[in-house]
Amino acid sequence: MTPELNDLFTLLRFPSISTESSHNADTRACAGWLVQKLTAMGLATTLHETPRHPIIVAKNKHVPGRRTVLLYGHYDVQPDAPVNEWRTPPFEPTLRDGRIWCRGATDNKGQLMAHVCGLEKTLREQGDLPVNLTCLFEGEEEIGSPNLKPFLAANRELLKCDVIAISDTGMVAPGVGTFTYGLRGIACAEIIARGPATDLHSGIWGGAVMNPITAIARIIASFHDASGHVQVPGFYDAVKPLADWEREAWKNLGDSEPETKAVTGVPELFGEAGFTDLERRWARPTAELNGIGGGWQQEGSKTVIAREAFAKFSFRLVPDQQPDEILKQVEKHLKAHTPPGIRLEVELGHTGMPYLMDPFSPFGQAAQRALEKTFGGKPALIREGGSIPIVQAFKDVLGVDTLLLGLALPDCQAHAPNENFPVENFEAGIRLNEYLLRELAQ
Repeated sequence: MTPELNDLFTLLRFPSISTESSHNADTRACAGWLVQKLTAMGLATTLHETPRHPIIVAKNKHVPGRRTVLLYGHYDVQPDAPVNEWRTPPFEPTLRDGRIWCRGATDNKGQLMAHVCGLEKTLREQGDLPVNLTCLFEGEEEIGSPNLKPFLAANRELLKCDVIAISDTGMVAPGVGTFTYGLRGIACAEIIARGPATDLHSGIWGGAVMNPITAIARIIASFHDASGHVQVPGFYDAVKPLADWEREAWKNLGDSEPETKAVTGVPELFGEAGFTDLERRWARPTAELNGIGGGWQQEGSKTVIAREAFAKFSFRLVPDQQPDEILKQVEKHLKAHTPPGIRLEVELGHTGMPYLMDPFSPFGQAAQRALEKTFGGKPALIREGGSIPIVQAFKDVLGVDTLLLGLALPDCQAHAPNENFPVENFEAGIRLNEYLLRELAQ
């Protein structure tokens, strides 16, 4: 095994699950290992405490007149549940079929370490980097980066830069360099429908009270029409239409529907009428149900009317939708569709702004040249359906654009059991880092 892969495997073994307090010590240990690694490379590295998980900042010696690049990544990962669906232990990296199988392999430890190893290679061979570099690694991306934006605001001078680079997005296909110039934003909400004071016998009381589970089902059904169009009043008012060049560029990527069906395992696709598969996933807003529960969940029957039920929602947003405004519209919609006899509690969750940049800007063109040198051929220009909430915050606070240079494949299974990352993509990411810094230096 190469030293680079050995380092990645070490990082992957930390179960740095940011959302679970039982893994706080593991998350801190992961941050500590990164501090040691970056320091050993010759970077001046500091660990900054936050109310939850620490932020790492590492720098080379900044030389006046050189361009300054901020490299962002996150060392926290999603939970590993359901563990029984993993073919190998989720935090024991395994090489199989040319891929690394482990939680965090793609999101984001594999992509982060590709850049770290690229920096290490350049520092070892050249003694310095062609740019002033600031590494900014956090441990809360998977919970919405609640402490990073305040950290940015409090440390503008420390983090001052000309451009930001992130590899935490995807490639359209193996071997195809991909430049992501837009991301969807996010807004989350949770509802609890409360009915009777206690669970009721469904024979004695059935038909006399509103069932909270039925109420939840009705509320959920109110969000979409039969074709998948979101029915929250005002939801689409601020949506920025796709540019003609975007539609044409995405059309040239080919028909994505067969691959989407193969990767997801669904027999047919479903979505908002009038848009292609890629347009729905990259440039249209959505309302999704992420969790639902209530009543008897164990084996056999228990004929009760549950006293409460819950549902969890997320809304993926596009330019120029404002998450806070969308949540106001959603809350109004929820209350308007609450059946009589139900007390509805609405808890508004974390949000993140959508992001869009000009891929033909000088920095955008430099990123595309680096991708072309790494993978060969013209890179694909795409938006992505996922969210990195901090990207727009970078723009708001630091006033610079972010270059999103993804290394994940469509079947990487990020956030799911059996997450994986091709070794060749990890190695390509090391080369990409070298080319990118050279291009940006010019």
